[in-house]
Amino acid sequence: MPEMDHSTMPPPAAAPPSAGEKPETLVIPEMLPAMLLSDVIIFPNVIVPLVVTDERMVKLVNDALSGSKMIATFTRIPQPVSESAEDQFYRVGTAVQILKMFRVPDGSIRLLVQGLARIRWVTLLGTDPYLTVRIEAMGADRRRGLKIEALMRTISDEFHRVIDYSHQIPDEVKIAIYNIADPGVLGDIVTSNLSVKIEDKQEVLQTFELEERLKKVASLVHHELKLLQLGSKIQTEVEGELEKSQRQYFLREQLKAIRRELGEEEDLGAELKEFEKKVMEVGMSEEAQEVALKEIGRLRNMSVASAEYTVSRTYIEWLIALPWSKSSEDRLDVEVAEKILNEDHYGLDDVKERILEFLAVRKLRKTMKGPILCFVGPPGVGKTSLGRSIARAMSRQFNRMSLGGMRDEAEIRGHRRTYIGALPGRIIQSVRRVAVNNPVLMLDEIDKLGQDFRGDPSSALLEVLDPEQNFSFQDHYLDVPFDLSRVMFITTANDMHAIPLPLRDRMEILQLPGYISPEKVEIAKHYLVPRQLEANGLKKSDLSFTVSGLESVIAQYTREAGVRALEQQIAGVCRKVARTLAKGSKTKVVITPKNVADFLGVFRFLEDKATKEAEVGRATGLAWTPFGGDILAIESTWMPGSKDLQVTGRLGDVMKESAAIALSYLRANAAGFGIAEDIFRRRDIHIHIPEGATPKDGPSAGITLCASLASLFLNVPVRNDVALTGEITLRGRVLPIGGLREKVVAAHRANIHEVILPRQNKKDLQEVPENIRQQMKFVFVDRVDEVLHLALLRTSRKR
Repeated sequence: MPEMDHSTMPPPAAAPPSAGEKPETLVIPEMLPAMLLSDVIIFPNVIVPLVVTDERMVKLVNDALSGSKMIATFTRIPQPVSESAEDQFYRVGTAVQILKMFRVPDGSIRLLVQGLARIRWVTLLGTDPYLTVRIEAMGADRRRGLKIEALMRTISDEFHRVIDYSHQIPDEVKIAIYNIADPGVLGDIVTSNLSVKIEDKQEVLQTFELEERLKKVASLVHHELKLLQLGSKIQTEVEGELEKSQRQYFLREQLKAIRRELGEEEDLGAELKEFEKKVMEVGMSEEAQEVALKEIGRLRNMSVASAEYTVSRTYIEWLIALPWSKSSEDRLDVEVAEKILNEDHYGLDDVKERILEFLAVRKLRKTMKGPILCFVGPPGVGKTSLGRSIARAMSRQFNRMSLGGMRDEAEIRGHRRTYIGALPGRIIQSVRRVAVNNPVLMLDEIDKLGQDFRGDPSSALLEVLDPEQNFSFQDHYLDVPFDLSRVMFITTANDMHAIPLPLRDRMEILQLPGYISPEKVEIAKHYLVPRQLEANGLKKSDLSFTVSGLESVIAQYTREAGVRALEQQIAGVCRKVARTLAKGSKTKVVITPKNVADFLGVFRFLEDKATKEAEVGRATGLAWTPFGGDILAIESTWMPGSKDLQVTGRLGDVMKESAAIALSYLRANAAGFGIAEDIFRRRDIHIHIPEGATPKDGPSAGITLCASLASLFLNVPVRNDVALTGEITLRGRVLPIGGLREKVVAAHRANIHEVILPRQNKKDLQEVPENIRQQMKFVFVDRVDEVLHLALLRTSRKR
């Protein structure tokens, strides 16, 4: 139905006693055009300004002005009982007369109308172009008596006091009230100027019996007076403490005080009820539930505008958002999990075996604490991606947080709520982010934690990574225990020794060694090349790599333990092929050792090869580096001097000590090896290891240094087809070394097919790929004299 628009105008004004005709002489037509109003009720004898914008209502006004100037007004019901059109408005309204009309450039009109009499809606006559209704005019009740007089006096007196307290009613109304002798007019004028609900005003309008109507008016005036008096009292009490920043807070407190004085029960609020419902549903611990409910109780007594309200509300939201009892279901099919791990990563058998063991035990025992693993290995070997693969194999949620450079303990445990902008620590934030209480959380770069005046994060991690304590981890912000025992923590590090010992003791260390060249070839074939083909929009029919081509890229363009640089080089080849295809070429590109330089440029590294001829004083050793194994050429020479030993090649202290030990052993056993005694007294000795810009250290070059010096002293070449590695003692024993797999692969890559090793390293040969073991010969020794017997070309030696 058409609706009336009205603007915010001054309160209705009383019509002068002489204005308009007497009610007895009024003739109200039985049929009138009807106007529906929103949020306004027009009383008889009251002048009200209206704004009309609807085109049909404008026509209604124009037609009325050309006739009786009368229209019927009815008010919409604020909350109708149904969607029916007849239930949208009150059936008792007011017949009004248009006093003045002003047209506005925007097409709307401004009206000044005066209420004439109460009317009742009888029936709807038409809706086009506007509502036309049949009405019944209700006559005015003119009875008088003592009760009527008493009610008039009460209403007049209390309304004057309302005007004194209120700043919204103009003084002109106060003067008009003194001049009104008609009780019905008094009641209508007073009610129209009260700030009461539409429902209350309509109740007065549709009460036709005069005494009953005045009683309702008196009740409304009394209620309004009490509210204003109480507001004035509250304002007086708090005015001395009120500041501009607290004005909104004061208004809230004023409303609370009014409700308490009236004895009304304060509404809990839909939001707080929802909070309480969620607290009971999310499965919190008893302690956390008690704290949450207590905080909600405090929230009821706070002002929404206060800073403390926001802090408490955020705290409750955090408690509700945490997955106290929500878990994901583990995939306990060991075969499927093994298949997923193998799909995602090549090799890493020890790590995969540990994960499958955990799943097997988890399948047999439904409740168990999550393992805490630490992957230690060089960059690029897949530590982080392995964590994601483990989460996928177990069908768990995964989240990674980097600890590198973290120096503040609060990053782990959170800030206390007394601090502005406080939040839980990153552990709790990660758990909330994944929304389950049994995720896989990866703490990356745990060896790079720092510490300063703000605390030691590694100490805060002691509780997190201790299965005997983390079932009741207490974040400073939450201040209630949260169970982390079902979380599977995986940490990563490049250097195990940089991890504080107490923290290292709480984790199960799994070493991820660097990949050797055959492994990198397999990874490139099955993972890197397909991924880069897809990333660059290529197909297998556009580009392929031969095995030798991949080996050339690995050996001549990368020096790393992992495969990041290798993938970058493969990506570079893919981009260049994509460029040729974009120009229209349709020829498939095959990368081989012959054409790899056309795509990647000149070689960045030269392959390590053994020397073609045996030389005096030169021995080939093996070294472990973070990028894999490498061969080590050790050269020694002498010159006239006074038995000084000089070592060069950027050697570390341990390697310098190994050189000194080798020289001391040969001097002590010179006679047994047939070395002239005077050599040591009149010669200076110089040992050099080429590639002087590269730091070198470790004890495993001991037997190589000894072989090089013995070759120099005896003037006998060292075999060029054999490589040596092993630590020596002053008594001539050969001790075991580490990194055997990488060293053997480096010898194989350099076309050396015989390696002399400490006997105690025989058990480690199983780590070497089988195809390499079958192509090489391994000789195991216990003492230095065995090494010299095997490494020097002379067939017979003195002992």
